[in-house]
Formats: sequence, C-alpha cells, structure tokens
Amino acid sequence: MKGRQIPYSAEEREFIRSVSQWPRHEAHAAFCQKFSRDDVSLKNFNALCKRNGWLTGRTGCFAKGQTPHNKGVPCEPGRGGRHPNARRTQFKKGNQPHNTNYLHHERVSKDGYVEISIDEQNPHTGFERRYVLKHKWLWEQANGPVPKGYALKCLGDRLNTDPSNWELVPRALLPRLAGGNRYNPKLAFDDAAPELRPAILAVAKLEHQARAIRKGRPA
Repeated sequence: MKGRQIPYSAEEREFIRSVSQWPRHEAHAAFCQKFSRDDVSLKNFNALCKRNGWLTGRTGCFAKGQTPHNKGVPCEPGRGGRHPNARRTQFKKGNQPHNTNYLHHERVSKDGYVEISIDEQNPHTGFERRYVLKHKWLWEQANGPVPKGYALKCLGDRLNTDPSNWELVPRALLPRLAGGNRYNPKLAFDDAAPELRPAILAVAKLEHQARAIRKGRPA
C-alpha cells in the first residue's frame, strides 16, 4: 500500500541481499515463493535493493570485448533487417550516401555562393580535398589569381559561376555598392533591378576614382 512501510525480517533481508545480482524479476519471484510474500511487488523489491545499494552490477551497456549474444545469428526472412520494408531503404552494394564529398561535388553556402570540392589539401583539417568558391576558382583558371586588394563582384545571379558574370573590382569600391544610409540614401547594387546595375557600378567607379585622385592614390 502506498505510504506504508513494508516490514522485512532479518532472514528475508539477508536472502534478498544474497540474490541481488540475479535478474530482478527472477530474484523477486524466488523471494515471494520462499517467504510467501504476495504483498511485495517487483517495484517494492527494486526500491528496497536500491535503498540498500544491492545492485545487480549490470549497466545495460556492452563492455569492451563483450560478444553480443546474437553474433553470427542471421535474422529470419521477413523479420528485422530482412523485412521487405527494411530492405527497400537499405544501402545496396556500391551505393553512396547523398552527402558523399566526392571530387567536384558542389554545394551552396549560407551566403548563397556555390562552393566546389577541389583536389587540394584542406589547410585546416589536412583532408585531401577542400571546398572553395566556384566562381573564384573558375575566374582564376581563366584570368590568374585575384590580385591583392581586389575582389570579384557578382554582376547578376550569385549561382551563375561563369567568369563573365563576375567583375574584378578594388575592395575599396565594395562599400559604394552596398547602398547608403538614412542620411545619404542610395540603392544597393544587389537590390537594384538588372537594368540599373550597370549604371550603379559605373557611378561607383567614378566616385572611387575621384576620391583616389583627391588622395593622390592610384585608382
């Protein structure tokens, strides 16, 4: 009964302690049969063992080097991993998962740029391949390395990695293409309609060149 302490004799407690390492349901059944204790449920029995630290010694985890009881035993046809429903979703020999990072595999970054896996060691992980920006990789194959202080600006859709869709511009020019603020409102290049972008880029280049001349620096 809930809330009522269940009494155990010294003999009963000693018996429970002696069988505490048995499987709980077997130890409980043996105790009830030996002492005719129908008033002690398996839950009560477990609680007594836990209070006294009489543990089974089992953790429920496989120990290192332990052999599973079903090792080498094939599953019956139509059950478990051999069930037709399971078979339909199992990998077949030679299949590769959808996220296999093979050479020239492509993905889209969180910023919306296409990245490609190339045959070049990753300096951070040491892996034989690494991802790079595909538009830059293609542009440099056609035109050589991007000079220091310069960047590639997308003229249209970022997913279009053809070198003709990217223009080499000074990095100092990029802020002029990012739009204005509440004191100097200007339309950002990336937010403008396609027909307006050439004009915005041309104006930004003129402003950049004029500032460079005033500062006595090369444009």
